[in-house]
Amino acid sequence: MANLHHHPLCAFSRSIRLALAECGLEVALTEEKPWEWRQELLALNPAGTLPVFVPDEGAPIAGSYAISEYLGDTAEARDPRGFQPFPGGLAERAEARRLVDWIHHKFHDEVTDYLVVEKVFRRFGPQSASPDMEAMRAGHDNLRYHLTYVGHLTETRSWLAGDVMSFADLAAAAHLSALDYLGEVPWEEFEPAKNWYALVKSRPSFRPLLQDRVAGFTPSETYTNLDF
Repeated sequence: MANLHHHPLCAFSRSIRLALAECGLEVALTEEKPWEWRQELLALNPAGTLPVFVPDEGAPIAGSYAISEYLGDTAEARDPRGFQPFPGGLAERAEARRLVDWIHHKFHDEVTDYLVVEKVFRRFGPQSASPDMEAMRAGHDNLRYHLTYVGHLTETRSWLAGDVMSFADLAAAAHLSALDYLGEVPWEEFEPAKNWYALVKSRPSFRPLLQDRVAGFTPSETYTNLDF
């Protein structure tokens, strides 16, 4: 069976878990603590970053970008009618990739890195430290900007990138779900984004994520609630 090396609150890992489930691919999960620089993980990905997908046949594929493109390249072979990570024509696929880049880079750098990494990963890292409160304040401020943009997209389109769900939706939902686990999302202030997230959260692919638990951190009240 294929295997995915991941961490439960790694948003990049979460996006790939969702994509694999939407593609109908069953995988075994190996939980990693990237701050430990485990030799087995480094042998698969010398960068030591997550996620790493090990297919049934072939070499390991490291990183959410490479894995999502692999799933897109092989989607037709699996089921032409199934989930397409980057659906549509050239323009539609380009827009989905633009949004994935925004989410996995700009959103991560301005929000997820300030909140999830500061709150969780710094605590367990080799030089355990308390969260940087200035960074967390910046993350909260930036989150509001990004939720406004998500809301704008969902008010003008059926899904983030267009008429059908794409990997852009899964990537955005992955980051927000990690933040929601920690109770960091002011959903009541951003109704359009909340309604879109509720649609993604209600999909069967999301159920395993809602069962995730991280030692030392209790999920928020909204995390498992589909009618939050």
